[in-house]
Order: sequence, then structure tokens, then C-alpha cells
Amino acid sequence: MAVGRRDKSSQLSNRGSRIAAAIGIGVIVGCIFAFLFPHGFFSSNPPAQIRPLANSNLQVDSAPCESTEKINMLKSDIMRLSDKNVELKRQVRELNEKLRLAEQGKDNAREHLMVLSEPLKAGPFGTVKGVRTNPTVTPDESINPRLAKILAEVAVGKEIIVALANSNVKPMLEVWFTNIKKVGIPNYLVVALDDAIVDFCKSNDVPFYQRDPDETIDSVGKTGGNHAVSGLKFRILREFLQLGYSVLLSDVDIVFLQNPFDHLYRDSDVESMTDGHNNMTAYGYNDVFDEPAMGWARYAHTMRIWVYNSGFFYIRPTIPSIELLDRIADRLARQANAWDQAVFNEELFFPSHPGYVGLHASKRTMDFYLFMNSKVLFKTVRKDANLKKLKPVIVHVNYHPDKLPRMKAVVEFYVNGKQDALEPFPDGSEWQ
Repeated sequence: MAVGRRDKSSQLSNRGSRIAAAIGIGVIVGCIFAFLFPHGFFSSNPPAQIRPLANSNLQVDSAPCESTEKINMLKSDIMRLSDKNVELKRQVRELNEKLRLAEQGKDNAREHLMVLSEPLKAGPFGTVKGVRTNPTVTPDESINPRLAKILAEVAVGKEIIVALANSNVKPMLEVWFTNIKKVGIPNYLVVALDDAIVDFCKSNDVPFYQRDPDETIDSVGKTGGNHAVSGLKFRILREFLQLGYSVLLSDVDIVFLQNPFDHLYRDSDVESMTDGHNNMTAYGYNDVFDEPAMGWARYAHTMRIWVYNSGFFYIRPTIPSIELLDRIADRLARQANAWDQAVFNEELFFPSHPGYVGLHASKRTMDFYLFMNSKVLFKTVRKDANLKKLKPVIVHVNYHPDKLPRMKAVVEFYVNGKQDALEPFPDGSEWQ
């Protein structure tokens, strides 16, 4: 009886333990769900989730503003870097050009050094040639930084056409640069000798350079006539050569019909047009002088050549070229009645002799049909049907005092095709 009661109470105790365990498990699971889902499974207004979403919307709305600012900053950086890149490229080009010139000068110097210092054996007959082209000087921009900057912008291949002008030649200057523009020559420069020419160049979009005040030059430059102004060029051109530029010096009584830089040889210190009018006078000939009193030796042979024209020549930046300019400028300063063209030729051609050391400069005569003087044009070319078909590079109205009307007639004939434009003018001019 007692045993039966113990079994029954044991069963009840086991059942109670299971119930207590189930309740405990239920409480634990409920706590877990209560922690994970504090607002229940089906809450329609969960504020905890809405708040982060609202913050997220605010961040999305501010993003376009921040993106625009970043884009603008990037654009600004790109522009700044682009400008810097352009400047670096320019510097690289300049350095490459300086390197090329330095290497060229070094090669020329080495060639000359070999010629001067090393004994050379002569090659086979007909193969030996001397050095013709002198090396160029090392550019020195400290001589005139302002001019150096102008030339860097205007010159092409370190070459430039240069003309000197004051108000006395203003009409001819206009014809001069108008035809240069028509031909499409970009590298030209007017050295303005007075303020009126500066204003004239500005109004016509013509590149110009006005020197710093110099009483010696300014007194002639502002009031001097054609010949007086022409004499100034030898002093002024020196700085161009020192800066390393080859100069095609041009008077303003010249009409450009083609680009002269396409017709130069560049193998000599000076390459000049001639006042000659045929092959003999332009390039030289053997002139026989007859003196009957000498009997058997009556005939004396002489060498003749008509002078180079100092109003149109190409000069390279070499030591002999600069020496030539110095010699001419010195003589013109000391000899009041000296004519610059005569001095130009004497210094180029006179050989060394007792009491005088000649200039060792190489020279070349330009083709007189391409670089034509007005005697060739008016006395020969206009009267020859075949020669009239030839188009010269330039025409220099150097033989005639009525320069402006003849320049205009040259333009009418060669540029506008008016076949009778040259006919009204005589071969020469009345003696005055």
C-alpha cells in the first residue's frame, strides 16, 4: 500500500518538472523574441526603422551638392595642369632648339678646329673643298631681353625679315608690308624709328620693335632721309645677330612677290642681291684695260663685278658677319660723306694688303632675275616676252627716284595682272 503511494507521487513529481522546464523554455524564447522584435511582428509604425531611413534620405539629398563641388574642383585642377603642361611643352621646345643649335655649333666648331689644328692630307684631284659656311655664334639674350622676346614670337626657324622705317617712308612702308602679307610671309619686323611709325604699325597689325632711346641714332632715325636711315641698320642689326638670328635686311622700296626664304642657299655669311643687270655685271667678268703706250704689255686684265645692294641682303649670325657690321658702322661714324653701300662692298671685297687687314667673310650673289633690281625690270624684262613670264621673288626699286608709283605699277603688273602697268615709265629717270 505504501509502495503504491510512492510510485504515484514520483510520477506527479516528474510531470511537474517537465511543465516547469517547458515554462522556462517558453520564457526564454519569449525574452529572445521580445529583444529581437520589441514592437511585435506586425507593427505598422516601427519608429526605430524610420529614423535611419530619414537620415539616409538626408544624406542622399546632400550628395549632388557635394558631387558638383568635387567636379568643379577637378575641372579647376585639370585646367591648371593643362596650362602647366602647355608651359612645360614650350620649355621643352625651347630647350630642344637650344640643344640643336648647340650641337650644330659644336659640330661646326669641331670641323673648323680640325681644319685649323690637324694637318690634313689632300684628297684626289677635284675632291678637295674648303670650309665655306662659318659656325653661328652662341645666342646671348642678355644683350637685349625685350628684343629677344619679340623675335622668339615672330621669327621662323631663327630667321626674320627686318626693315627700318620713319615717317618719311610711310607710304612705301605700307606697300611693303601689304605685299608681304599677301604672299603670306609671317616672319617680318619693322624697326620703328619714330612714334608715328609705331602707331601706324599698331593700326595695321604689323609686328614692330622700337629701340630704347639713343640720342645718336634717334636724331638720324626720326628726321633722316632714305640714305641716312639706311646707314643706321648696320648698328641696329648687330643685336639681332648677337641674339642668334639670321636677318634678311630689306629697304622699304621693295615689293615682295614670293617668300624669299624659299630661295636662299644659307651657305655664306652674306647673301646679297646685286646692282648688276646681266650675267657679267652681276657675277663678275674679266675686264681688259688697254694702255697703248705700254706696247707689248698694253693689255692689262682686271676683275670687275657690280656692287652688292646694301638694301637687300641675308646675313647669318657669325663672327665675320658681326665684324662686317662693326667695320661699316665704325667707318660711317668717322667718315661724314661715306655712302653705306660703298662701304659695305669695300669691306666685303677688299683683300688684305700692307696697312689693311681684309675681312674673311664668305659671300654669295643672289640670282638677279629672282631678286630683281628696277634697272633689270624696266630696261630688260618688260621688253622681253619670255622674261615677262618670269615671276621674281622681289623687285627692288633702287635705280629710280620715283619709287612709290613704280612700286604700285609692279604690284599692278605682277599681282593684279595688268599687262601694260609698266609701260608709262621710262627706262631711267631725269637727272636731278
